[in-house]
Amino acid sequence: MTYHPKSEFMATIMERGFIADCTDYQALDEALNKGMVTAYIGYDATAKSLHVGHLMNIMMLRWLQKTGHQPITLMGGGTTKVGDPSFRADERPLLSPAQIGENIAGMQRVFAQYLDYDREANPALMLDNAEWLDGLNYLEFLRDIGRHFSVNRMLSFESVKSRLDREQSLSFLEFNYMILQAYDFLELNRRHDCLLQMGGSDQWGNIVNGIDLTRRVLDTEIYGLTTPLLTTSDGRKMGKSANGAVWLSGEMLSPYEFWQFWRNSTDADVGRFLKIFSELPVEECDRLGALGGSEINDAKVILANEATTLLHGADAARTAEATAREVFEKGGIGGDLPTLELTTGEVGGGISVVQLLVRTGLARTGKEAKRLIADNGARLNDAPLTDAGLVLDDASLSAPVKLSAGKKRHALVKLSS
Repeated sequence: MTYHPKSEFMATIMERGFIADCTDYQALDEALNKGMVTAYIGYDATAKSLHVGHLMNIMMLRWLQKTGHQPITLMGGGTTKVGDPSFRADERPLLSPAQIGENIAGMQRVFAQYLDYDREANPALMLDNAEWLDGLNYLEFLRDIGRHFSVNRMLSFESVKSRLDREQSLSFLEFNYMILQAYDFLELNRRHDCLLQMGGSDQWGNIVNGIDLTRRVLDTEIYGLTTPLLTTSDGRKMGKSANGAVWLSGEMLSPYEFWQFWRNSTDADVGRFLKIFSELPVEECDRLGALGGSEINDAKVILANEATTLLHGADAARTAEATAREVFEKGGIGGDLPTLELTTGEVGGGISVVQLLVRTGLARTGKEAKRLIADNGARLNDAPLTDAGLVLDDASLSAPVKLSAGKKRHALVKLSS
């Protein structure tokens, strides 16, 4: 793509690797160059926190606001009741209104770390599509909105086709999701003069639907922009670790574990991740990413510090780095490690080291913990752990015990006072 953008936002995200596709580069760029543009990304409230897989789009909203435009975080209080079928092998489980409300509250706390909802000039807006979806009259909606949608065209979308090709059920409930999401874009344009929807590349069909619908109903030109599916250099989907999702909530994943996730990036990913997940100048990201030998580890520490500072603050990043140095360089215990606190009642006559590996999250199952020990991958207070039948009693736990899985994953076990 040879287009050279004039607007600061498009130039920034293009240079930093955020763009997969855009419905009209030039028209959108001109609108951004002319004045403040309002843009949104939608988030269904399916969990209590966002995870690292969402972070690329959150950073794009942050750059939008930093370059003088208005971001909208649209919470799917309405659409979550239906469920997005995009590229899923099955239906999403349906959540109660109370669960949806709780999830939205958790996600709002994460957004507040990256976006400013209180500034005067171009404040971020937090909206909920339940505001207009919950009160829809079904017959009027079918007449005014449903008539603009071709079922033939909807069946051609990859997210639908992949389900049908596998002969997996696609319910009428889920089929309606595409219409509701398109209607969101129409309503945001009508209510907030929103000109742009952004999202992951898997949302392209939904975004185009909204653009077509708004053009038909309001005779207004609006735009869509997608980010690439982000994978690590070894082909894994971004945002997954050995223990599952890398959550952005400090209650679901400690700042140290978040820091360690970035510190464990592969050498080939460092420069690219710095451009996307930090605000360092592009030239500096390229310089750090090109380092070789042991110097690339210094670049990984910078990446971990930058990403952690944005989410949890500079103090949390400094503490995490200090803990990592204590654990890795000095062989210490590290007070900021993920900690499992046990009561004397829980320990009773003793608790097996296999059970502790599972409860600290260093192994998913007892079978995996035993295999880790058999493969010489587990350590107890930095000494090789060879006995899968080992049981620790109160006396053994009178001082904190450090458990390790491999070289990079550690946890503390201690008795609560």
